[in-house]
Amino acid sequence: MDLGLKDKHILITGGSRGIGKAIAKQFVDEGAKVSIVGRTLAMLEDVKQELGDIDIYQADVTNKQDRENLMEQFLRDNESIDVLVNNAGGSSGSTVLNTELEAFYESFEYNYFSAVHLCQLAVSEMVKQGSGNIVNIASIYGRESGGLVTYNNAKAALISFTKSLANEVVKKGVNVNSIAPGSVYHEAGVWHRRMNENPEMINKFIENEIPAGRFGTPEEIAQAVVFLASDKASWIAGACVTVDGAQSRSNI
Repeated sequence: MDLGLKDKHILITGGSRGIGKAIAKQFVDEGAKVSIVGRTLAMLEDVKQELGDIDIYQADVTNKQDRENLMEQFLRDNESIDVLVNNAGGSSGSTVLNTELEAFYESFEYNYFSAVHLCQLAVSEMVKQGSGNIVNIASIYGRESGGLVTYNNAKAALISFTKSLANEVVKKGVNVNSIAPGSVYHEAGVWHRRMNENPEMINKFIENEIPAGRFGTPEEIAQAVVFLASDKASWIAGACVTVDGAQSRSNI
């Protein structure tokens, strides 16, 4: 299927490994003009060498000035932005009673406020163009209990924000959705580390918690992202699409 993404200008945060890197590759395969963002220049350069004709931007998306500089530079380089994928994020902390309040602020800055601000910056340009797509990477644990509380809270907020923004801008030609991945395995991820530490426990987790009987792959998330970012998904707006091998327990 031709998704109509050839020569579209794509910006992906957290693009130097795992899901973000897989998303970048999917867009490259579609003929898009891809830019990725990450904190570590060496990792960005490795991805550029692997994927070929992409642009890289070193930035800390938890920093407001970095976000503004990033969008300004991206628009100077590309003149427009067609797709923004907010993939940067991560989990930290413990239980509610054993997690310092500061960790909640940090998680929201990383998983929520960075995406909110970049959406604001991108949408202002997309509205001028009369077109654009945004995909925010959330989590199944933004929709139900499980995982670390700081991360879950931030992803729940991101899902709600996505719906609010979609309602606001869909009439202006801008489409906004989120994706809720389940447990995804890649070599730079937490499940890889946990598998090495305790394979018996992780295999039991897969057996008990994932009806598909395996972890998801970054490529499976990326395929959903690229579809949502295309005009083929034009009637999907403000949705949170679950991609999890039936892991989640909710009926929505």
